[in-house]
Amino acid sequence: MPVARGAVSGLAAAFAGLASAELTAAAVRPEAAPVTAVGAALVDLTPVAVREWAIRLFGTSDKLVLTLGIIVVLALVAVGTGLLAVRRLPAGIAVTGGFGVLGAVAALSRPEASWRDALPSLVGAAAAAAVLCLLVTAARRPPPAWAPDRGARAMDRRGFGRLVAAVVVASAGATWAGRRLGAHGSAGATASRARFVLPRPTVPAPPVPAGADLRVPGVSPFLTPNGDFYRVDTALVVPRVDADTWRLRIHGEGVARPLTLDLRQLLARPLVEHDITLTCVSNEVGGPYAGNARWLGVRLGDLLREAGVRPPSQGGRADQLVARSVDGMTLGTPVEAVMDGRAALLAVGMNGEPLPFAHGFPVRMVVPGLYGYVSACKWLSELRLTTFAAYDAYWVRRSWAQQAPVKTQSRIDTPRPYADLAPGRVAVAGVAWAQHRGIERVEVRVDGGPWQQARLGASDGVDTWRQWVWPWEATAGRHTLEVRATDGTGAVQTGVATGTVPDGATGWHAVDVSVRAPG
Repeated sequence: MPVARGAVSGLAAAFAGLASAELTAAAVRPEAAPVTAVGAALVDLTPVAVREWAIRLFGTSDKLVLTLGIIVVLALVAVGTGLLAVRRLPAGIAVTGGFGVLGAVAALSRPEASWRDALPSLVGAAAAAAVLCLLVTAARRPPPAWAPDRGARAMDRRGFGRLVAAVVVASAGATWAGRRLGAHGSAGATASRARFVLPRPTVPAPPVPAGADLRVPGVSPFLTPNGDFYRVDTALVVPRVDADTWRLRIHGEGVARPLTLDLRQLLARPLVEHDITLTCVSNEVGGPYAGNARWLGVRLGDLLREAGVRPPSQGGRADQLVARSVDGMTLGTPVEAVMDGRAALLAVGMNGEPLPFAHGFPVRMVVPGLYGYVSACKWLSELRLTTFAAYDAYWVRRSWAQQAPVKTQSRIDTPRPYADLAPGRVAVAGVAWAQHRGIERVEVRVDGGPWQQARLGASDGVDTWRQWVWPWEATAGRHTLEVRATDGTGAVQTGVATGTVPDGATGWHAVDVSVRAPG
């Protein structure tokens, strides 16, 4: 019985501590909650190889898996702490306090942290310690001397059970209150997005060309719906920024006229629309982390010129533009790429609607031709001009390259790997991209045979992917299909296979399929 009561005491105390911490975090900021803070710190400390493995295995669910993993570990530790406390209560309380300090340190390690971020973990640890002391004391209390042994044990069990139930109910109430307060705290941001009406573009994008979408079943649509657009970032809690209080600061080396803009002032400038494919550097050959959207925003190069910035090719002092997110993430973009005339945008719209919160509302960067980790800062708050020699952004400090132009890639969307096909004509189809260079040709081969040219969908410019399709007369047996692309400069996609680190994967995407015998 002491063992069971100790385990229950530890779990109930941990629940009370997490609930109290979440309630406190609602008054501080959601990112300060201990599970979130510890998770974010673990993301920072995780080796690149392990992080890439997690992305490959869990995809965009990696953050949920991390959070659940932390909760499971906490539950196991809570059971052990409860068992320890039954035997040595001061030691159990010390372990509980140690975890509170660990959570506080993790919260204070975040880039945008203040001293207040330590409060949720410390308050949670104090609540957990108090509940642990209460429950363990009750668990160790001897039965009344006047009662029969069997009746006393039953009364003792009921009394302990009622106490645990009261703790659980109170903790559930605190959790509910914390989430309600958190939702109320983000209500302003939600309301500001609901009120936000996208202005008409000064320079609208032309209609998507007829034939750009080949409408082959199984192929990614030419324009990726917002809800299906990939998301790869480190934010365990999606920042919800109030558009009414949002500000952007532009400053640094070579900035003759520093700027601080609110959203209204930003939107007073000419707005342009442009179709751009974004790609994550973590995308393996044939992977899903690419998407194409119609973006609306202000030309970033024009805004920098307004601030008096000159690119290095014109004698400018800064060669790196460091973008900072509201959660402290930093991305470094070559100034030359931003100011060379390409459609580098501070985007406010995505596929005809305001940016979703998960994709950077109210303002994010979009720069065609560069992987997202050096160009696509979401929840933008600051642009600082500096040099690559003077500063390494977040991902560069974690073994990724400083500069990362997108590599030519092609992908087979259909047939799927290990598909069981009927003999006869099969549509082999997919997408290919080489942003800011465009796709000139796509070729497919079967079982290492000669390359066959595929039919391309109509081009929507050099900054978007192109669909392609090749009709294959499939014969019985097991076959390997491979694809390669040629970009707009005439360079053929390399077949040399490399991993994603440090600047993107290379190689030809291959799919193995089986074709049934006729009849």
